[in-house]
Amino acid sequence: MALDSHGAEGPKPAERHQGAFLNDGVRPSSSLGKTLGIFWKMIFQKPSDTRPAGVIPVKSLTRQQLDAAPNFSVYRLGHSTLLLKLNGKYWLTDPVYAERASPFQWAGPKRFHAPPISLDQLPPLEAVILSHNHYDHLDQKTVLRLAAKTQHFLAPLGVGDLLIKWGVPASKVQQLDWWQDTQCGGIHFIATPSQHFSGRGLFDHNQTLWASWVMIVDEVRIFFSGDSGYFDGFKLIGEQFGPFDLTLMETGAYNVDWPHVHMQPEHSLQAHIDLNGRWLMPIHNGTFDLAFHAWSEPFDRIVALAEQHNVLITTPQMGEGFNLMQPHKGRAWWLEAHTGG
Repeated sequence: MALDSHGAEGPKPAERHQGAFLNDGVRPSSSLGKTLGIFWKMIFQKPSDTRPAGVIPVKSLTRQQLDAAPNFSVYRLGHSTLLLKLNGKYWLTDPVYAERASPFQWAGPKRFHAPPISLDQLPPLEAVILSHNHYDHLDQKTVLRLAAKTQHFLAPLGVGDLLIKWGVPASKVQQLDWWQDTQCGGIHFIATPSQHFSGRGLFDHNQTLWASWVMIVDEVRIFFSGDSGYFDGFKLIGEQFGPFDLTLMETGAYNVDWPHVHMQPEHSLQAHIDLNGRWLMPIHNGTFDLAFHAWSEPFDRIVALAEQHNVLITTPQMGEGFNLMQPHKGRAWWLEAHTGG
């Protein structure tokens, strides 16, 4: 077990037990009855406000707009899919262009909005950065469409094997354990822990790793949370690599029944503080119906909390640029969505 200079528990690689990856902290196991109960509620007892009544405003993006944008620009394309322009190159996180976050395109959570830019219009990518293998973060068809225009795929352990199995050239894939790092396109990437789980079917539970990511370019530091419950790892990541200029922080698809894998907004804010972050951009919201809360609730709660604690928060609408050199708070665009007929 690694120790820091104060004798506390420090960075260590992910552990496995009987072939399955483990979280650093203890995550209570869920009974089959509880899991089936959640699925039952998802199918038959969903509140009506988990989906917007009308149209979500989306700002269309073009290749010309992207090429004219300054460095250190960030665009939300939906859910946890973000396009970053760093070092004059483009980077994409957790790309999902599928109509549904599901193994089936005839059932499962359906998109609220179209992506702001098509896959064909996306510029060549230096790298795709993946946090884990769940369907709302990793879409096979999207990845295969992107493979020809992407130089590198950065993935946690095991996720890269899945990409290669799908047909992504092995020469393009790098797989990292927690705390391992790599240089790519002039940017220093570190795969850091998160508290979550993995699996795309009935028989692959936790067979691949999940991770958050640190990105360092010159003096700028960006944190991408992937999915996570709140845990002590955020503070350790902040101590090792903070302060961060921007945290791209999971804030959505939460519930009191699964606090160990998705954070409530109060925990998202605390994680940002633990990381010693400056600007907070809440992600993992506004695109798919994945929980029982109102679709707009994550924005309302995290903005109110940020204002209460004097935390800088930005809420760009889908397709709207946020530039770290000229940051702005955005606006409450989710209130401007049409309320329907």
